[in-house]
Amino acid sequence: MRPALAASLFLCSVALAGCNGEDGSAGEGARSRAVTATVSDTVPETVPETVPDTVPDTVPETVPDTVTETAASEAASEAFVVGAVDDAARHRGPVLGQLAAAGFGALGITSYWEPGLSAPSPEELAVLRDVAGRAAERDLRIFLAVFHRGSATTPLTAVERAAFSSYVAAIARDVPEIEDVIVGNEPNLNRFWLPQFGPDGENLAAVFYLALLADVYDAAKAAAPKTRIWGGALAPRGVDKPNTDRDTHSPTTFIRDLGTELRRTGRTRPVLDGFAFHPYPAASNIPPDRPHPGSRTLGLADHERLRQLLRAAFDRDVAILYSEFGVETAVPPEKAALYEGDEPGSPVDEASQADFYRRALELAACQEGVVGMLLFHSHDEPFLTGFQSGLYYVDGTPKTSLAPVREAILDARNGC
Repeated sequence: MRPALAASLFLCSVALAGCNGEDGSAGEGARSRAVTATVSDTVPETVPETVPDTVPDTVPETVPDTVTETAASEAASEAFVVGAVDDAARHRGPVLGQLAAAGFGALGITSYWEPGLSAPSPEELAVLRDVAGRAAERDLRIFLAVFHRGSATTPLTAVERAAFSSYVAAIARDVPEIEDVIVGNEPNLNRFWLPQFGPDGENLAAVFYLALLADVYDAAKAAAPKTRIWGGALAPRGVDKPNTDRDTHSPTTFIRDLGTELRRTGRTRPVLDGFAFHPYPAASNIPPDRPHPGSRTLGLADHERLRQLLRAAFDRDVAILYSEFGVETAVPPEKAALYEGDEPGSPVDEASQADFYRRALELAACQEGVVGMLLFHSHDEPFLTGFQSGLYYVDGTPKTSLAPVREAILDARNGC
């Protein structure tokens, strides 16, 4: 292993923790993304007075009336996209080239909004421009997820939502190569969004998230009409019970409550062009095509139920992007020195990872209304409490799963 590469990947890795609990507890099937908030974050004693009475229905005059339908139809009609989420690609190095070599056609990265920011720093804009340029050279479409680092900084007030929306709009305007923006991250989990419940058990997370999504949609469209706004980014499980110390909502409940809130506001303009979803299984050793009948959990095999929920919530068919999906592999003894900590999950061998990724891609590519899937990640994280779901080890050498998964990726990109 080259020390410089190891250090670079160590610093670039941002997923420091994950939890695959069936109850949807904090860190659900994803990662901490270096969040500073934890499950111990507390719900404010009083609900902020900024609960929106209505989601604004005013549209900046610079937004064409047809932009909504155009962006939505483009999202649904493009060829099936397969990408990888990996913030290591924000930094110069071999990651982008290896990602392209694996057959990926897209890259998912993150930009963090912080309270008080109404635009990215010059340094952040420079990074986004640089990675956008390098991705374009390899024909990689960028999906940029913009969110706060943890529930302690949830944008709840009108001022915070305006700043967050301005931050997204600035990126859309100043980095036009980035046309796909995912708003938020797993707002149905207490790790990333608080409060989840109100005093009477009402779903405040859905109320505040919808308000943010509407503000971002209008601001981004005004700044760059071609921008596609992906809402949701929901985790696949949740408890739906307040005062459990792990306040979370199932995606089924959250989507229904988004629709209820949207109708309550009277807003007639859409709030999104497509819906992002994280269909992680409860553990990596569970096949991706296992359905969840009679459950509020949603996985890859529950696609028709997801479509029906979205149709009912938004009164139309909505394009679906599986914006995170990962299967972890066990670290072989010869690579153990590259990793730190203990593995808390249920990793599989590399042959099983290849099989599960193939089955997931084949399933998703043939599902109506699904436009793509982003694997989380392309490269392993060095901390075993994170995700070892890449096709490459931490040192950039390929796993034995790389070749068969590359074939599955190319097949999926060619269509069902």
